Amino acid sequence: MICKIITEGTTKVSVPVPPRDAAFPPSAAPVFYNPEMELNRDINVAATAVFVERLLGKKDLQREEVRYLDAFSASGIRGLRVAGEVGVRATLNDWSPEAVELIQENIKLNGLEGRAEATRKNANVLLHEQKFHIVDIDPFGTPSPFLDAASMSAYNLLSVTATDTAPLCGAHLNSGIRKYAAVPLNKEYHSEMGMRVLLGACARELAKHEKGMVPLLSHATRHYVRSYLEIRHGAQQTDRTLKSMGFFVHCPKCGFRAPVYGLAPHIARECPACGGITQVAGPLWLGPLRETGFCDEVLAELESRPLNTKEKAQKLVTFCRDELDIPMFYDQHVICKELGASATGIEILIEALRARGYEASRTHFSGTSFKTDAPLAEIKEIIRTL
Repeated sequence: MICKIITEGTTKVSVPVPPRDAAFPPSAAPVFYNPEMELNRDINVAATAVFVERLLGKKDLQREEVRYLDAFSASGIRGLRVAGEVGVRATLNDWSPEAVELIQENIKLNGLEGRAEATRKNANVLLHEQKFHIVDIDPFGTPSPFLDAASMSAYNLLSVTATDTAPLCGAHLNSGIRKYAAVPLNKEYHSEMGMRVLLGACARELAKHEKGMVPLLSHATRHYVRSYLEIRHGAQQTDRTLKSMGFFVHCPKCGFRAPVYGLAPHIARECPACGGITQVAGPLWLGPLRETGFCDEVLAELESRPLNTKEKAQKLVTFCRDELDIPMFYDQHVICKELGASATGIEILIEALRARGYEASRTHFSGTSFKTDAPLAEIKEIIRTL
């Protein structure tokens, strides 16, 4: 295996050199390493560092006693960075013998013997065998087969990445139904739909173990969804979490949309705005996608660290912090196309909505997306006048 040494943050890692002619080079290499996920890992280091500080303030723990699991380690880059840059005890797991060998080399390369260990186990077996303060599952594809075991193993924080955005967002409908036991709708807000389907699946898996959750930070970036979920213990916390579950109604005829809370609510078949037949997505998460105070702390942590993607990470987290807690977003260009109107700058539209007395914000999902509590008819009227 031909390798090269790269640097992320303050961590040096030996990674395999993929074949030049491969369609997707990272998956063609003997051990998986995706440089495109550096932004994800930079935010992960900052978010994990903030959470660990909070945890140490609440628990009688030393930093080196905090146990972190990177369940799908590959080269070990994610877990090594957490061990070295956050200073906690990390378990780096992978089923591939080549990956485990490379992880062991990288532990020595960074002088992390005693703080990081490599294991070779089926991820579900390891998650059933041991409990960790922080469990991070970032598989190649769907996290669905591992959510139950991860929910049982994680004691304080569950960090989840999903790269199967087509099933999550409704583009591969039957696959999404099979994996997440939810019906997604493939609309202009499909990226947020996918995020809320994933969070809904996490909430239901945690509930089996009488655990609730609070999303501290969630983002949908290019081909993946990522979320950091603080775990709350007990039946009351679980019941409180499930109150944020529900369904989302969309009318394809007039564009009406609305959340419907509850896991067994009555949902009218006819659209209340035009009488058309509605479509229903869910069950999914309808609650907040982030905690603003946590985002502020992550931004401060990002600023203090040497990161290759610092500016991109800060911009992304800022957008996440500032967007409204309203499911789902609107796309300005979709509405403008329907109306035959020219699109103005997104900030001009947001200011116009606020001038009418409505709440409005941009979102991190796309440059033309926005959230508002204004009725759709009012949004269209404002766009016509701009």
